[in-house]
Amino acid sequence: MKKYARRVKFLNQAEFFSLFQKFIADSNRGYRVQKNGQRIKPQSIDNYTYTLKLLERFCRETEFEIRLYLVNHLTQKELKKAKQYWQQFYFKFTDYLYRKGYFDNYVGSTVKIVRIFFNYLAQELQIQVGLFHKNFHVPKEDIPIVVFSPDQLKYLIHDKELHDKLPPDLQITKDVFVFGCTVALRISDLMALKPFHLVKMPTGHYLQVKSKKTGTDTSIKLPDYAIDIIKKYKNKQSNLLPQMSNGYFNKQLKELAAYIADKEPMIKVRLKRGKPTMIYKDSDKRTHYTMADHVTAHTMRRTAITTMLRLGVPEQVVRKISGHAANSREFYKYVAFSQTYQDTETDKMFEKLGQVR
Repeated sequence: MKKYARRVKFLNQAEFFSLFQKFIADSNRGYRVQKNGQRIKPQSIDNYTYTLKLLERFCRETEFEIRLYLVNHLTQKELKKAKQYWQQFYFKFTDYLYRKGYFDNYVGSTVKIVRIFFNYLAQELQIQVGLFHKNFHVPKEDIPIVVFSPDQLKYLIHDKELHDKLPPDLQITKDVFVFGCTVALRISDLMALKPFHLVKMPTGHYLQVKSKKTGTDTSIKLPDYAIDIIKKYKNKQSNLLPQMSNGYFNKQLKELAAYIADKEPMIKVRLKRGKPTMIYKDSDKRTHYTMADHVTAHTMRRTAITTMLRLGVPEQVVRKISGHAANSREFYKYVAFSQTYQDTETDKMFEKLGQVR
């Protein structure tokens, strides 16, 4: 690593971007790994790369000059100035992102990557950049969970009339979606399933797979309808299920969902600087999205998890199947969602019990 003389107070913008490129390269080559020792995921590296491009565009379009202060070379007065400088960077950079149309979640994830980069400089390259980045607030918002109800899922699984009226391509999409709603796998893991992942035991057929994202081993017993789906596509490809890109699958799912979801508006609201912002499907006509518009590949996994919780499968069992850690913040969104559903249903029961004839 390049050694910096004591007289150097800061690194210039070119050196900053060069170090960011090294951060990406080290992550990609496996020199930088996660805390559990696993390699950084390709999607994360793509996000790092795009953050670098955003920073370059920000500097170019706003004429902001990035300086990477070396705090062990600074006087107390210079440290105070450096702190003010990075406060100014944070406010100008986040303002730039908001003006580009991004919402809180994306701005937050971008700021988080900048913080990760600063930690990399300090901890792995031993460059004394200070703790200024610790004051970079990471805005967050909870996106409402869109899932199919148990009744809708049952309709998808068993209604032959629905299946027969679907065009052939949507029949395939439905089969993959139903399978995904059963096993709670992420789409990347679902598309990677091979025949050896299917294990036959005296008690039935099991799907055994290690999650690409978390490295968690998952084993789930398959119902008869899931086995029927596998048999339908056996010998037609090397994978257990028909292959399709994420983009194509999402497009197909919106068409499929239109057959089973109602046409009532499902208003889309996102946070920008902490304030709710209405998002229209057609901003000129101010028409809202419907449930079908919100359905994506993520809906499979979310539907599987919430269905299990709604129908009484214990949380620890669902967590084991879905591969969530015991303290997973994401998992407890599903718990809260299913609890709301249960509260609604029990309120209906109590209302009926309270009726006087």
